[in-house]
Amino acid sequence: MTVEFWTILFVAISFLLYLYIGWRSRVKDSKGFFVAGQGVPAIANGAATAADWMSAASFISMAGLISFLGYDGSIYLMGWTGGYVLLALLLAPYLRKFGKYTVPDFVGDRYYSQVARLVAVVAAIFVSLTYIAGQMQGVGIVLSRFLQVDITRGVVIGMVIVGFFSILGGMKGITWTQVAQYFVLIVAYLIPAFAISWKLTGNPIPQLGFTFSNIAQDLNGIHESLGFGAYTSPFTNKSMLDVLFITIALMVGTAGLPHVIVRFYTVPDARSARYSAAWALLFIAILYTTAPALSMFARYNLIDSLNNRTIEEVRKLDWVNKWENVELLKFEDKNGDGRLQFTPDKQTNELDVHRDIIVLSTPEVAQLPPWVVALVAAGGLAAALSTASGLLLVISSSIAHDVYYRMINPGASEAKRLLVGRITIGLSLIVAGYFGINPPGFVAQVVAFAFGLAAASFFPVIVLGIFDKRTNKEGAIAGMLAGLIFTATYIIGVKFGGMSPWFFGVSAEGIGTVGMVINLLVTVVVSRFTPEPPAEIQALVEDIRTPSTNIEDLPVS
Repeated sequence: MTVEFWTILFVAISFLLYLYIGWRSRVKDSKGFFVAGQGVPAIANGAATAADWMSAASFISMAGLISFLGYDGSIYLMGWTGGYVLLALLLAPYLRKFGKYTVPDFVGDRYYSQVARLVAVVAAIFVSLTYIAGQMQGVGIVLSRFLQVDITRGVVIGMVIVGFFSILGGMKGITWTQVAQYFVLIVAYLIPAFAISWKLTGNPIPQLGFTFSNIAQDLNGIHESLGFGAYTSPFTNKSMLDVLFITIALMVGTAGLPHVIVRFYTVPDARSARYSAAWALLFIAILYTTAPALSMFARYNLIDSLNNRTIEEVRKLDWVNKWENVELLKFEDKNGDGRLQFTPDKQTNELDVHRDIIVLSTPEVAQLPPWVVALVAAGGLAAALSTASGLLLVISSSIAHDVYYRMINPGASEAKRLLVGRITIGLSLIVAGYFGINPPGFVAQVVAFAFGLAAASFFPVIVLGIFDKRTNKEGAIAGMLAGLIFTATYIIGVKFGGMSPWFFGVSAEGIGTVGMVINLLVTVVVSRFTPEPPAEIQALVEDIRTPSTNIEDLPVS
């Protein structure tokens, strides 16, 4: 049976499962829609958090970028995993004890200001739309290759599926769907990794095969013979400063991502938030310790399969033709010798491989059975859809709860709040679909922009809001605006305006670190030169950090 048959079978089964869970989890009240009724068990929330956090960037794109960047690609491993630890230990339990629905809800109440709430809403929407563009792009890439439809149709199919269980079930439907999606994506990631590790190293455990075989040395030799820097050599593709800044931006951006933070509002209490964070870290580590090995195996197989092969040989490879049909793999015999050369020089390089196809194509390159190839496609879709649904909920709750209910119509009925939330998800999905069809970069690059924006807007005001009772509304508003405007201007200027990276060569992916520092300094300085917060707010901050013997949280407003 063909790859297409197995793909249709696995994708259909997984989609039907997601739709069934969404239907069974449909809700009729705002608490169920926005925070899943705050009754999700810790282990289930851990799996859902892992699926929500490990997006298409983690599943589809991260190993691809590591394959091309080598050592420098570790920025994604260090930044994203380090950031999750930072979030789990430093922020999550305190935010859960505060007892609100959303990050703008926390900002608005902690800084006793509707203006602060509105700025946080704008930041949450901006970050989420940037992030979700990468997810919808990932959906389009998977479906375009494995179902042989164009990327536009692939994105539309993904929009329909994620819209169904998000609109019906809200956070409750999203949570239980993400639990299923985690197990789909992790199985899909591990099976080909085990198989390829066995074929290349004789060890079925990727982490051990990666560490105790000679494949790294072999790949270094191949790289150097082709004119690339050694695969394991540092700073061959990015400067040391840029590596540092991107890593920090990804780390503090993770700790400021609204769609991850909101997951800790779905558990019963602060103790459960800590346990769910620990479970999520375990679930995340399974994939993230496998990714470096898979990226190295993929790089080795790709070069071995294509470099210095004749055009005739390459044309006989079915997987090459399929990826070429969707224009994610291109080659050109520039020197007319009938063979393809893979080089670091754009003028002489004859192979153009899209970074986002590395993980998806690796089972085919390694000549694994068609059902394994199809399973990877289903896993990629699970990763993209799980995160897309969480992001849609952030946008919906920001508008329906923080703007409509908390600012425009505090007396709104449950039915009206749910209606506004569902309409917002639908409209957000249309915007996200557009950016998925017209993306500004590779999936992981687009997601990195979102992390930078989250770092520059949310992280300082959340940390100071928990640990510094002197921080006031004037400081928070000024800091968020300064950090977000600087970072967004730099990213847009560099990526779309032709501006050179003027801040010591730091890339658009790393500039969020500078934005975060600007936000922090502006917030602290302005807070010290303006009136201190009311006494009740300072008492509230003290209470958030005080351990409670009965683990009862503050009431949800």
